[in-house]
Amino acid sequence: MTKNVDAVKSEATYLEAMKLAVIDAIEDIKGFDITVMDVRKLTSMTSYMIVASATSSRQAKAVADNVREKLKEKGYAIRGTEGEKEGEWVLVDLNDIVVHIMVPTTRAYYNLEQLWGEAENRRGHIKAE
Repeated sequence: MTKNVDAVKSEATYLEAMKLAVIDAIEDIKGFDITVMDVRKLTSMTSYMIVASATSSRQAKAVADNVREKLKEKGYAIRGTEGEKEGEWVLVDLNDIVVHIMVPTTRAYYNLEQLWGEAENRRGHIKAE
């Protein structure tokens, strides 16, 4: 069964708004080096992965808290959070988007961008549809 055109447009608008809300929440707490990867063709578990860096584990926790808080305020569901105790790599699962906030050494070691392929775009290239 195929989706109608309005449903597809509505889903795209929803995902775009969610992506921008996550990026804004990361930037609010000075998260940096933000990469957005469209993984819809690679997995059915999520649509996008957003990877960002934080200068310390304390900042990584603060960025994750802000992402949860800001998205919850906008009515998005938060499925869960992992890694807050250590803070070297904090994951926020928003179902359609999985957010990874890492300190630079952890990010370099795991190199998710290479693992999941080329990045879809960076903050400066995101365009509203």
